Amino acid sequence: MKTVAIAGTFDSKGKEFLFLKELFEEIGLKTLTIHTGTFSPLFSPDVSNNEIAAEAGENLSEIVASKDRARATAAMSLGVEKIIPRLYNEGKFDGIISLGGSGGTSIITPAMRALPIGVPKIVVSTMASGNTEQYVGTSDVILIPSIVDVAGLNLISTRIFSNAVFAMAGMLEHKLTKKIEQKPLIAASMFGVTTPCIDQAKSYLESKGYEVLVFHATGTGGRTMELLIQNGYFKGVLDLTTTEWCDELFGGVLNAGPHRNEAAGFCGIPQVVSVGACDMVNFGPWDTVPKQHRKRNLYRHNPTVTLMRTTVPENEAIGKKLAEKLNMAKGKTALFLPLKGVSMIDAEGQPFYGPKEDKALFDALRQNLNRQVVQLYEMDCHINDREFALAAAKKLIEMMET
Repeated sequence: MKTVAIAGTFDSKGKEFLFLKELFEEIGLKTLTIHTGTFSPLFSPDVSNNEIAAEAGENLSEIVASKDRARATAAMSLGVEKIIPRLYNEGKFDGIISLGGSGGTSIITPAMRALPIGVPKIVVSTMASGNTEQYVGTSDVILIPSIVDVAGLNLISTRIFSNAVFAMAGMLEHKLTKKIEQKPLIAASMFGVTTPCIDQAKSYLESKGYEVLVFHATGTGGRTMELLIQNGYFKGVLDLTTTEWCDELFGGVLNAGPHRNEAAGFCGIPQVVSVGACDMVNFGPWDTVPKQHRKRNLYRHNPTVTLMRTTVPENEAIGKKLAEKLNMAKGKTALFLPLKGVSMIDAEGQPFYGPKEDKALFDALRQNLNRQVVQLYEMDCHINDREFALAAAKKLIEMMET
């Protein structure tokens, strides 16, 4: 019989969590209850808030006496982030569920993110709308909008809660029976403007017996790819779209943070890298572009995305940063430069065509790469040309198999 961990504030939302517990047990699932609130729970939990506070190096009585909500939230979040992965590794539960507003959601989601991908994780939350990256991160946490506040049992809330219970039950009770052929995995990065390149490389790699997982280079995509590389999922990395550095360095909205392009190198995994879409910084709708950039070369990619062409100085900075990251590699690393353009709209006759800007990027890489660590290949073609895509794919196979 499967067990569901129910974690949350059993003091302020005890009735709601008791509803979950009783419904799970009614349909034949065991429960493991974990109290993350600071006051006395409505019902007796399996894991107390005293235990969670102790995990964070705190004394619960002192937290309560301080009347400091921020301290309490931080302590309970840290404690539960430590205890939940341990309980899972001990086989105490198979999936985890929670309810909450901003406080409850922020307490429990770091712990859920610490669990392996594939472990069912559900939060019914008032925050399940808009930008949820701070809660989901690079994990597979499922956020279900609560519709009404998590503040009582009523016609709407009980329907939403029961849907969440049945969704969890379905994930735990049903298993994939179709056999999926296990092939060596390759990670690849792609943007809309580098799609032809990745599609061609992917097709070639798959014809050679590999399976290619493509990550959309939208910030979260890059971070997720880095995490899975670090966790040992991939035999090789085809990181041809490194555009997230443009946003990281120059204030775009799709940055992947300062540790992009590190995981493969640190783990010694063969990687072929390029400069796909390094001609653009991403912003939201046209009217969200910062005022200081309004006179720049801007391009409406779609109603919700506005692109800004990178300048010569910006390309120099991108090249230096990418070289810095690649020089850290402990494994086989190759950099491919497409001398006729780095994206679909960086080609002759297209709005971001910029030979001077591209040259600044290429020169910065040439000058800053450690050639004893990184192999450099320059090709007189566009990044989306079949010749370029196949050359990169073949080089990756060579590095993986020799």
